[in-house]
Amino acid sequence: METSNTSFILAYFILLLVIQQVQSAWINHDVYLKCLQSQNSNSISKVAYTPKNSSFSSILLSAEQNLRPASTSPLKPTLILTPFHESHIQAAIYCAKKQGIQIRVRSGGHDYEGLSYTSPSKHPFVIVDLRNFSSISIDTESSTAWIQGGATLGELYHKIAENSKTLAFAAGVCPTVGVGGHFSGGGYGMMSRKFGLAVDHIIDAKIIDVNGRILDRQSMGEDLFWAIRGGGGGTFGIIIAWKVELLPVPEIITVFNLTKTLDQNATQLLHKWQYIADKIDPNLLIRPRITNVNSSQNGKITLQATFNSLFLGGVDELLSVMNRSFPELSLVKEDCTEMSWIESILFFAGFATSESVDVLLSRTLLGIAYFKGKSDFVKQPISENGLEAIWKRMLEEVDGLVEMEFSPYGGRLSEISEYATPFPHRAGNIYMLHYGAVWGSSSESEEKLTWIRRLYSYMASYVSSSPREAYVNYRDLDLGVNNDGNHPSYKAASIWGTKYFKNNFERLVHIKTEVDPSDFFRNEQSIPPFSS
Repeated sequence: METSNTSFILAYFILLLVIQQVQSAWINHDVYLKCLQSQNSNSISKVAYTPKNSSFSSILLSAEQNLRPASTSPLKPTLILTPFHESHIQAAIYCAKKQGIQIRVRSGGHDYEGLSYTSPSKHPFVIVDLRNFSSISIDTESSTAWIQGGATLGELYHKIAENSKTLAFAAGVCPTVGVGGHFSGGGYGMMSRKFGLAVDHIIDAKIIDVNGRILDRQSMGEDLFWAIRGGGGGTFGIIIAWKVELLPVPEIITVFNLTKTLDQNATQLLHKWQYIADKIDPNLLIRPRITNVNSSQNGKITLQATFNSLFLGGVDELLSVMNRSFPELSLVKEDCTEMSWIESILFFAGFATSESVDVLLSRTLLGIAYFKGKSDFVKQPISENGLEAIWKRMLEEVDGLVEMEFSPYGGRLSEISEYATPFPHRAGNIYMLHYGAVWGSSSESEEKLTWIRRLYSYMASYVSSSPREAYVNYRDLDLGVNNDGNHPSYKAASIWGTKYFKNNFERLVHIKTEVDPSDFFRNEQSIPPFSS
């Protein structure tokens, strides 16, 4: 009987704790809304959504690319703000500070761990969703563009193509990714060997800081301008616009997707690729992707390698380069397609190149599922035996999609100093590895997470070490978190921080200490100030 009473009391207190956590997101929404209204009369009520609004859930879910984070973090935001004026953001910051509520900034919603729309630490928060900050201005004479922080890559590429056939921008392939998060972490893409990362071409920005000031490059200073170009989102302020230099591309670009199974010497081809990936003509990027597929044998699973490639030039020139550097792939003219740069954007996004480029303007998310990703950097080629041992572990997981993507280095990407921006992964890398697992139900999550963590652990001997490097845009909370999202210590944050930023982490901490000493802008993997 005593045991039963004890269990009841324990369950009662757990229930109270859960109720308090849920209520904490609801308790303050009326107070917070009134604060917003008192600070701003510029129609702010029309863009503020509390859980009482019928459209609250649809707005929350509209940019939720990965279902996994929300399934493990049930706390909903106190309020979602979709500002269309800088004053709305200034009011949001003021009221969040006053109410002791965190701010999560969402551009496209593709954060791998959902930190732009969830709070794993269960701290009350509001979402500042920048979807209405999406205007793009192109200046072809100066080859520059101003891009608001809520625009997507698809919208950016579409706008460039409207204005020029020979200007482009070097960034990622997914059109629904928001520029805000993508630029804040680096921005790797299919032209990175030729031009470097997206952040290597940012020449100005506008940020609203912790005090509500709107700063550009000149007024924010070179330290903060350095930090926001690759130091990770959600740390230094809310970036409302970026100015970038546009890049020259030929009118004709050539692409190919060549697929080989293990039975078609995929292992030998990938092994050879490692020796040319970072040394081949910088106009050419070949990006192999290994995935699990059904084999020709009933009930059997095998792996296939798809060699995705973009070449800045015509097919005849591409074949000449391939015959010199990678004849083993046996590429022929029929495997290749010549197209414009904007058509290549459609191609790598998975659309038919005959489709209207207007599809790039859609914000409808494709492939919504449960997902976990991880990353590594490889500095020495992996042997054929090593690759075969890796494939064996990939084949252990037969349900759902598993993948490894090999993103090559070399060219301009490796020429830029590791200190030029916070993104430090430059010379010395052959390629970046991305691991992914995709599944369809929350009931599968534990199994899939166990699998990908086991694969990641196995890969330790093949990848960088001291630190084992990682790409912040492939955010991975397994690397460490900031004291449940509360004010972190430098020591705790350096565990994950040096993996993302190497020796640049300490400079980022110094800058954070200068611009946000109270650590207002924070999340589970934000840069801490020294004072915290």
